[in-house]
Amino acid sequence: VSHEFKTPINAIEGYTMLLQGEELSPDQEEYVEKILFNTQRLSGLVGNILLLSKLENQNIPMKKTEYRLDEQIRQAFLSLETKWTEKEIGFQVELEEVKYTANEGLFMHIWINLLDNAIKFSPSKGTITMFLKQEQDSVKFILEDEGPGIEDDVKSRIFDKFYQVDGSHKAEGNGLGLALVKRIVDSAGGTIKAENREYGGCRFVIELPKQKDEII
Repeated sequence: VSHEFKTPINAIEGYTMLLQGEELSPDQEEYVEKILFNTQRLSGLVGNILLLSKLENQNIPMKKTEYRLDEQIRQAFLSLETKWTEKEIGFQVELEEVKYTANEGLFMHIWINLLDNAIKFSPSKGTITMFLKQEQDSVKFILEDEGPGIEDDVKSRIFDKFYQVDGSHKAEGNGLGLALVKRIVDSAGGTIKAENREYGGCRFVIELPKQKDEII
């Protein structure tokens, strides 16, 4: 069903983008922007459902290449520049050079989803902290924000499909991002956990198994 949704959604998005080039009244421009925004949200939802389904049914060819994890995280960070500049969020970043062998396309979903969440829940002019480092038996990525944190009674559910922490944020997501992240991390033999910082905010910690033949 999700696959069949893609064609009409793409058609609506394409025609809506064509309307943006027309001479429109301010009200019409606003309507077109809203159609495009919601169509793109729907397209993202369908894409995430398909990807999660493929992951759960192991229908994705796990083509792996060696690449720089630190560079990929920087790319994800830059791709969200509009969002974090809008909220005037600052960053503290310490990324060690890490070469890793994985499915590069899938791993990008990890960094995009986690960073997007951190930006979404961070206060204006807050600070997001990122670490990537080699340890003796693993590669560890840590992402911290200064948001409201996670209530104890929902910590065990935030990686569930379609689960959203707070009803006030329903318009901003579809509850699939963290489920995707966990499934991708699991497929790589890693672990992910979420915890509240003792001085406020939330911390996500990903540990990936260190590869015997990786080049450091």
